[in-house]
Amino acid sequence: MDITDTLAPKSDQLDAVDLSHSGPRTFTITDVSKGAPDQPVNVHLAEFPRVWRPGKSMRRVLASCWGTDASAYVGRRVTLFCDPTVKFGGEAVGGIRVSHMSHIDKPTKVPLIVTRGKSAMYTVQPLKVEASTPALDIATTTDRAALRALWQATSSLEVRDQVRARVAELDAAGETLPIEGDQ
Repeated sequence: MDITDTLAPKSDQLDAVDLSHSGPRTFTITDVSKGAPDQPVNVHLAEFPRVWRPGKSMRRVLASCWGTDASAYVGRRVTLFCDPTVKFGGEAVGGIRVSHMSHIDKPTKVPLIVTRGKSAMYTVQPLKVEASTPALDIATTTDRAALRALWQATSSLEVRDQVRARVAELDAAGETLPIEGDQ
């Protein structure tokens, strides 16, 4: 018996433990919505069923690299990893960090507050977008937001043709979805 499914946290968000065993994972952002006051940003990911709620430091990284208009994040990609040194309440409990981001052309340094009165530079690497390897199984997905995000994230005509064909299949089933930039 494989107990992998029983190890998933009972949570409505991506947790550091989700990345602690799998290693770094790259995700496509499909939407960004307002969260609760204590976790004000929900980042929806095409390749994961729960939202990522970045802490203040990682929100500062996102804003520094991509700007503060979160609607521009849709279709962009980010590599997340579990950093076991992240502290909460003075104890190293682990947390989610960004290692790579699409739509930046060189390593980017962002000043972050480490502890009260102390800051350090945090470096994010550019993420090379591989157009030949879509982030999801286009032929079987019914997630229109994920298809839209993939369309926006790629310049590959082959991938765009696959997305266009899948959207046509979904449209034939009764729903319509315009893909941004499709004329």
